[in-house]
Amino acid sequence: MLLRQTGGKAFGLIVSICILLICIGLSIVLGYTDTSVKTAIQAFQHFDGSNEHIIIQDVRLPRALIGAAVGSSLAIAGALMQALMKNPLASPDIIGINAGASFFIVVALMVFSVNSLQAFTWLAFAGAAFAAFIVYFFSGIGSGGLTPMKLTLAGAAVAALFSSLTQGLLVMDESALDQALFWLAGSVQGRKSEILLSVLPYLAVATIMAFLMSQKINILTMGEDVAKGLGQRTGTVKLMIAVAFVLLAGGSVAVAGPIGFVGIIVPHIVRLLIGNDYRWILPYCGVIGGILLLLADIGARYVIMPEEVPVGVMTAFIGTPFFIYIARKGGRTS
Repeated sequence: MLLRQTGGKAFGLIVSICILLICIGLSIVLGYTDTSVKTAIQAFQHFDGSNEHIIIQDVRLPRALIGAAVGSSLAIAGALMQALMKNPLASPDIIGINAGASFFIVVALMVFSVNSLQAFTWLAFAGAAFAAFIVYFFSGIGSGGLTPMKLTLAGAAVAALFSSLTQGLLVMDESALDQALFWLAGSVQGRKSEILLSVLPYLAVATIMAFLMSQKINILTMGEDVAKGLGQRTGTVKLMIAVAFVLLAGGSVAVAGPIGFVGIIVPHIVRLLIGNDYRWILPYCGVIGGILLLLADIGARYVIMPEEVPVGVMTAFIGTPFFIYIARKGGRTS
């Protein structure tokens, strides 16, 4: 395939970036309020305070940027988790990372009445890290050590546990239900640019960390014994990978709530297109993840117009059959 060659991969990445920019533009223009490309350009060049210009600047632009950032972060996090856990079914939602981050935010909202964006960010990081630790710890118990199957089962159990605890809290305090659903719906609708700005530095640092470690990840996926034989400090590399995907997954939940399946769909699509070189997998995941979430969000605006479906419902609708397909093939997509 053309994309399996270096020149083809570079060309494909450039094309993907152009498609991402087009999707951002479509996200700004399309929706219940009828606008056009000309109106969008005028909103930034000659803002006149009209309803259309306010919607474009204050609602749709932040929504588009948040969708691109969250989709990118979730896809990169999924690729990192699959590499670290050697589990093709690993992703922030399947392994329980999103559920842990969501639970911590709901506890802060309903029990401690926390409303600070910065506090939500750190709570999401803490919840994601706590869930990752529990999954990794319990997966290593028993004979056979850490295996992909044990990781998947432990992750599913942890996700179910945190989801049940979250639902229990909501039942106990229905007065805070609406506020909590803002985070639990898994949506980029109504999110403000301030929310993205509060987590963007962490997402950027985690993404840069992932890119810088891509060659080390390639070596690690060859097997731990091979990696050690080549002089790699595997413990340090694994820790850095874990820190990166916790920041990416936790930051995404802090912004948009628990959006599922992006982290499992995109890495498999990318590997099918370009192979198993993480120096290319991670940038491609970042771009295609943003494209997928933006397209899902645009589609969510039209399903039951004038109402909107949360984008998490759209990604689940797309991702569930894909997940079943991957599971039936034993994690292989090519």
